[in-house]
Amino acid sequence: MTACAQAAPRLPALLGAGETRLSAEQIYPRLFDAILEQRLPPGSALPEQALGNAFGVSRTVIRRVLGRLSDQQVVVQRPSHTAHLAAPDPEQARQVLSARRLAETTLIGLATQRARPAQIRQLRQLVERERQHHERGERCTAIRLGGEFHMKLAQMAANAPLARFLNGLVPMTSLIIARYESPCCEHCAWQEHAAIIDAVESGDGQSALNLMHEHLDRLEAKLDLD
Repeated sequence: MTACAQAAPRLPALLGAGETRLSAEQIYPRLFDAILEQRLPPGSALPEQALGNAFGVSRTVIRRVLGRLSDQQVVVQRPSHTAHLAAPDPEQARQVLSARRLAETTLIGLATQRARPAQIRQLRQLVERERQHHERGERCTAIRLGGEFHMKLAQMAANAPLARFLNGLVPMTSLIIARYESPCCEHCAWQEHAAIIDAVESGDGQSALNLMHEHLDRLEAKLDLD
């Protein structure tokens, strides 16, 4: 398990809870970001009452947030049981990674055809932030920004169903990395992201596709799924 997950503090502090009377739409991104940053280890319990107390909202509001994450398959909900984060086994991890590769390699081609200059600028700004956090040793934030890179790239493809599909696979991938990444691995994906942007901006679909395959190959090579 990665250092981000190992160092997890109490749930309210971990989620940045402090403000109260937040809506489900405001609470959802906090939980989502905590998953992307690996602040919540795979299998973490997500008790409705504790989350409701942390954010000063009812269990009904929390239930809506957890339901949305359940739709993305990153939270497991069962009747009469406390919801918890998914903890993919090796076979589930392989299936998620395979599905993600299929989605990403389709989306990268569409993004290369449809990307607008303003979107490219936003993507470069995101990768620059990723680089800065990486160089400051803020690995968890860099990981979250890396996930956001892929989701924004999917938005550029202008295919909403595929983008929603990837939006569930990215946090699942973060849980897989948290559980199976070798401890010696270094996260430096921002260079690969920057190269993908260059290919997309130039309209070179084949280079963008090749770079995406190489990027996903490196991600999978860091995992010990045996």
